[in-house]
Amino acid sequence: MNVELKNLSFDAACLARTDVLVVLVAKDFKVPATTSALGAWLQQAVKTGGLGGSGATQVQSFADPRFVAKQVVAVHVDSGDADGVRSALAACVKSLSSSNIKTVLVSVHALQLHKSSANKRDWSQALVGAIEQGSYLYTTSKSTTVGKPFKARVTICADDALALAPQFAVAKAVASGVAVAKEWANRPANLATPTHLGEQAKAMGKLRNMQVQVMGPREVAKLKMGSFMAVAQGSTEPLRFIVMQYKGAPQTQAPVVLVGKGITFDTGGISIKPSPDMDEMKYDMGGAASVLGAMQAIGELQPKVNVVALIPSCENMPDANAVKPGDVVTSMSGQTIEILNTDAEGRLILCDALTYATRYKPAHVIDVATLTGACVIALGHVRTGMFCADDALAQSLSNAGEVSGDLCWRMPLDAAYGAALKSNFADIPNIGGGRAGGAITAAKFLEKFTADFKWAHLDIAGTAWVSGSQKGSTGRPVPLLVTHVLQHAAGLAGNTKPTTASKRAAKKVS
Repeated sequence: MNVELKNLSFDAACLARTDVLVVLVAKDFKVPATTSALGAWLQQAVKTGGLGGSGATQVQSFADPRFVAKQVVAVHVDSGDADGVRSALAACVKSLSSSNIKTVLVSVHALQLHKSSANKRDWSQALVGAIEQGSYLYTTSKSTTVGKPFKARVTICADDALALAPQFAVAKAVASGVAVAKEWANRPANLATPTHLGEQAKAMGKLRNMQVQVMGPREVAKLKMGSFMAVAQGSTEPLRFIVMQYKGAPQTQAPVVLVGKGITFDTGGISIKPSPDMDEMKYDMGGAASVLGAMQAIGELQPKVNVVALIPSCENMPDANAVKPGDVVTSMSGQTIEILNTDAEGRLILCDALTYATRYKPAHVIDVATLTGACVIALGHVRTGMFCADDALAQSLSNAGEVSGDLCWRMPLDAAYGAALKSNFADIPNIGGGRAGGAITAAKFLEKFTADFKWAHLDIAGTAWVSGSQKGSTGRPVPLLVTHVLQHAAGLAGNTKPTTASKRAAKKVS
């Protein structure tokens, strides 16, 4: 995604030479003082109602000799809030992506949201996120003759671009991370194996202050991760345990640890799933993909904070060697687990990664997983389920969700929900006593491995991907994770010092 920020007045934007000039039009739009023909045309169009309705309505003018731009598109963004900006601009960019366009200029002067400090990040992430969303096209496993990515250079122009630069840098990094998450979650399982994920992590090790270690079956066996290994034993694809460390602060600073579920394909194992829609189980590594995306963004921004990413990755297959319902395994923590349902495998790999996280003496740990269909029933596809016993951490994640537009909702963790986790043959079963409250009992299972640190669990089963004709990854919750990490870093610093990338962005703004 080729996006830059430029300091341009509305008049200058109207006179700029570009293939397409996009003018965002909020409700009650008043055209700034202008001497340009295009500005005068817009003023008249607003006065006479010629810009049409609301939402993603677009008014286009072609080959008008009064306009310098080859094409002008007026895009309605409703009241100009973040959601309106994202949805309308994404639709506009998507419509332009099929054209042979090299340059696009986006005027945000009408919004004037950048005048409000309370909305700066909201606005920036919505705007840049919309461009990423509208321009994204999956091509990895397609013929080169089918579709082309949107490669036009997009310039966002505003009156006070210098003041916007820090938030814009964050927005660009978040969009970059979202693209990484989408790419890996969208790839078919034969092109996104645990080995492939490990290779991607190693490639990201080139980012400054980033260190990467990828462990295989032998190293994981030495760690005595019996629960993780049990899930992997039915597949010929070797498991991988990926450890990424971003060291942006002194070693004495406790890191934030992100744990991502990396089931690259989930058949359900011996408790096999029904065949309809099983292809979507390639997305069962959405947690791992989002953690990779978050680390990409953090590596670009270089905040003064330490972050560790842990990704246990394997397939869940029904081979003759596969773990069976009723088998008892010993987790890295020493707790024994009766596997009553092999399709509740995500928690089995996460619990060993959570135990491993203890060695870092973390500030807190956040695990991210497409864990339960029950969470989809509870919250649908709008908000991620957030389970957290620590009020301060829960509030921080909620705030990050509101700022980034990547919303979550706090779910209960009452002790009574854990009563269903009883086994006659092990310390704990991997499922509770039925479907009721399934997302909560899954979280209560994970909670048993988090006694040594503050912990939050994000169930992204309903928000990580979209089904149907628009099937594909959403890249969530990368914006939530990155925003949370940056807010945590700002809290440690006692202020809102800009990241290294933000400083660089401010210097580049013209």
